[in-house]
Amino acid sequence: MTRDIDILTLGCSKNLVDTERLMGHLQALGWRCHHDPAVPRSRVAVINTCGFIGDAKEESIRTILQFAQRKSTGGLERLYVMGCLSQRYAKELPQELPEVDGWFGKFDFDALLRKLTRTPLEGFHRQLTTPPHYAYLKISEGCDRMCSYCAIPLITGRHRSRPEEDILREAEWLSEQGVKELNVIAQDISSYGLDLYKEHRLPSLVRQLAAVSGIEWIRLHYTYPTDFPLDLLRVMAEERKVCNYLDIALQHSADHILSLMRRHITAAEQDALIERIRCEVPGIYLRTTLIVGHPGETQEDFAALKEWVRRMRFERMGAFAYSHEEGTYAYRHYKDDVPDEVKQERLRELMAIQQEIAEEQQQSLIGQTIPVLIDRQEGGYFVGRTEHDSPEVDNEVLIETSNHLKPGQFYPIRISRAEAFDLYGVVCRQS
Repeated sequence: MTRDIDILTLGCSKNLVDTERLMGHLQALGWRCHHDPAVPRSRVAVINTCGFIGDAKEESIRTILQFAQRKSTGGLERLYVMGCLSQRYAKELPQELPEVDGWFGKFDFDALLRKLTRTPLEGFHRQLTTPPHYAYLKISEGCDRMCSYCAIPLITGRHRSRPEEDILREAEWLSEQGVKELNVIAQDISSYGLDLYKEHRLPSLVRQLAAVSGIEWIRLHYTYPTDFPLDLLRVMAEERKVCNYLDIALQHSADHILSLMRRHITAAEQDALIERIRCEVPGIYLRTTLIVGHPGETQEDFAALKEWVRRMRFERMGAFAYSHEEGTYAYRHYKDDVPDEVKQERLRELMAIQQEIAEEQQQSLIGQTIPVLIDRQEGGYFVGRTEHDSPEVDNEVLIETSNHLKPGQFYPIRISRAEAFDLYGVVCRQS
């Protein structure tokens, strides 16, 4: 008998891959999975949680409470929680939320599947939740970096690379499903291979992924500047399928703060790496993430950070206010000495600077014709992305046309108008 189950995913794309694996196994056993339903109706629900920073934890708890309320009124029979929050707070949560029927950590797939189906985890199964033309490819778990502010190593443990052959088999399977864009992800893809092969293997892996038939775009997420695998730059420059896009979290620009963050890199070394990346991969778009309000950040540090952002002119940039997370090095050794209101004001100031930069960069694209991958139709527009834009987090291209454009297809789009985070264009008919 077919069983229905609602599965909700909170947090990052790495969590989404875990959900897709769970769904694949359940569907192979005859279950009907409803991912992120607008109106949950199934009698069984699984919430895949995030436990990274304060806001994410609050969202996870709020979602659990909503489903617990539904259970109390008889609309839900069984409620299970998995993922980062339950991994991080495995002892505390069962006492705080007894309405939950089972708590499972980030890596407890087998235990959760046995609980739901009384069947062990066997083989490879995955059910994609993304549009069929793109998917996330997770190449490792965990992180060895131990930055002061970061709870990821507390949740995921040490860095563990997947074998190359397993990754390539999955990439080929994804291509067979119609996937054209691979978004390569991990907590730290820069370290890929160091544990298994005792050397950086990311450049080799990316080159092999580029050889997979049917894949058109390969996008690289979550690199780390310290001990960066420089051979990767040659691969990016030479392989047509590798997008001119690199996600590299830099976090700050002041030596004082980089040292407190335990980033093991100086500001000068960081700047030299950025210059080298831009030199060896012409036209690359860099996405970075910054933190404001880390313990010890003075007004002078923040002023220097703003000036650095103006000088670096990152093509894509996000920022966060520091969150004082239990168990981290900063929590144990530093006082959270920047008031919340100051953190939020600094965040607003920094993002305002980036918005000005983004508007100028977007305006420079008017009149250019750019290949765009169509994701969906929404309202009066077809919505797509350039090779410089990752799904969900980056800019989009809105195309107004009376003709039907097919999601998953590439079209040459002439840019006619630009805003800070969106482009507008028309299909350029080729003669």
